Formats: sequence, C-alpha cells, structure tokens
Amino acid sequence: MVFHVEYPRILPERRPPGHEPAAPRFSLRWEQPVGLLVCAYFGLQGQNLAWDEQKAFFDRLEASFGTDGPVAHELMRASDETGAVNAILVAYWLNATTHARWERAAPFMAWFRDPARLEGPRGVWRETMHVPYDRHETIYSTPSYAIGLARTPGATRASITTNGYFGAMRDRMPVSAIDTLESPLGAMPPRRTPVSLGRRLKATFPLNLISIRSGQYWEGAGNEQTTDYIDHLQPKLMRGMAHLASHPEETGTLTLRIMTNLDAEGRPRAETSVHGYFLSMAHLEEWSRSHETHLDIYRHAIAMNRLYKEKREVFTWHEVFALLPGAHAEYANCHGGTGLLPYFADA
Repeated sequence: MVFHVEYPRILPERRPPGHEPAAPRFSLRWEQPVGLLVCAYFGLQGQNLAWDEQKAFFDRLEASFGTDGPVAHELMRASDETGAVNAILVAYWLNATTHARWERAAPFMAWFRDPARLEGPRGVWRETMHVPYDRHETIYSTPSYAIGLARTPGATRASITTNGYFGAMRDRMPVSAIDTLESPLGAMPPRRTPVSLGRRLKATFPLNLISIRSGQYWEGAGNEQTTDYIDHLQPKLMRGMAHLASHPEETGTLTLRIMTNLDAEGRPRAETSVHGYFLSMAHLEEWSRSHETHLDIYRHAIAMNRLYKEKREVFTWHEVFALLPGAHAEYANCHGGTGLLPYFADA
C-alpha cells in the first residue's frame, strides 16, 4: 500500500482520449502519509573555488545535520553565467517541524547568518522550498535508481500512465485537478542587477512559481549507450537549456543551474541535473510542447526507449514543485545575478 492524494477533478485533464503510453514510466509514492515536503539548496559561490573550500563547506553542513537534519542529500557543482563556481548541497526533509528545528538550532545556520559571511571573496546562499504533497510531481524512466526525493525513507516508485503526452506533467500534480496554477504576475517582472556584494538579500517566492530539477544518469551504461548520450542526447539537452536561458521573456525562465553530481572526493559522477525556476507551469509547458529544442530532446529519448526498451541504461527523471508564496531565498555576498535576485530581491 502506498500513500497518494487525488481530488475530484473540476478542471479537464490534458490526457488525450484513449492515450496509452509508448514506454513505462514511474512516479514517486511513499509508504506512509507525507504532508509537507521541504527541499533546500545551499550554495558556496566564488571565482576559482578550489575543492578544499568546497569540501569544507560540505563538511560544515553535513556535520550540522544531527537528529533534525535532512533525510536525504546530494553534493553537486555548477558554474554560473559569470564563471563563478557554485558548490551546492541539496537536502530533503519529509517533516516540516523537524526542518524548522534544524533551521533554528543548527550550527551551520549560525555560521550562515554571521555578519562575517558578508566579507571576503566568497558568497553563500540558500533557497528553501516548503511544498505541500499535492503541489509536487515526479517522473522516472526506471524504478531501480533512486535520486532526489526518491532517496528519502519510505519512498517507492509506482508505475503510471500519465506520461507520453504534452500536459502530463500538469496532470501528475494532484492540485492541478482543482487549480489552474496560474502566476498572479501574468508577465515576467523586469530583470534588475541589485547591489549585492557585501550585503544579505532575500528573494520571496511568488505564488505558483515552478521549480524543476531534471536529471540524467549514465553511470554503468555500456559504451554504445554512453556514446549515444554524450554525442547526441546531451548536446540536444544543452541546446535546449541555452535557449531557455537566452529567452527568459518568452519562456518564463528565471534562472537555470546545470549541475554535476559529485562523489565524496569532489570527482564528477556520470550524472547531471538542471535546476530551474519558471514563472509558471504554462511557460514551461509551452516550450516543452512547441519549441524545436525540446522536441529534439523528446524525439531522441523516445527513439532510444523504443530501441533499447527494458535494456535502456541511461536513466532520466525530474521533480517539479508549484510553490506557495511567503517562503524566501537568502543570498549573502553573492553577485547580483545569483538565483532569484534579479527578479525578486527584496531590496
């Protein structure tokens, strides 16, 4: 038995009549009820950020976890548009009270809030999302590899049929049965470059902002499928990300981070993911449905699934959150283009 939430539908689903998926897909469920998910990204930012600094940051965080710490976490690294390196730890809680206790008492948070973080060549940041169960959705190409939320205790992957058509992402999110998930902002807010170095700034999430982390895992794949991914699918993915980042007004893209997962020694693994914030689900859907850069990705993935079927060795997945207002991100001594600062900085 697994836990899930469904509402009597008052809004039409996007599934075409009689649709049958061409390939099996799976979505996250838990063995026990889950009310509020917490996903937090923590970052250390700087030019020429050496591994010893990155490791010290990760060690400080992990040493602070204790009994109230996250139930799953990962280490990653990304370079941003300024060339700065961002060492990133993403952490997950399934209990909001536990997270609140950790945030209140953790030694790492005392270090993060210290005015000393506003000095020197390094910035630190955190983006914390509180997500009711009915405002999340996930999809995995295989049930055998756990990543992201799927690494939390009691998580399992259930077979689904809400896949293989445009609009399936929305249909998989329980609240979409009763909520259109529109952005109250309508259009993209103006992009600014706030004065941020030497300052601590906050950025507040507006209603129905979309967070998506989309991942690719090919560790252990054979030469043939690894070569196909590196030479064909990955370039298509990067072209799609470049289009999103360079057309924010059209696509609703607020920020994108192309991240590489790391082992405990800072070595890149054969795993990447892209974390992005979009103004609305409709913006993300429009790119997915109609733009050639996404259709190239989609067609290639479908072709490889048909070719290899259950022997497919390159796994893909994503997790999507439709955020509620009030939560905020915090950036200390970071450059003005970091994360959500250009659009939602409070000062």
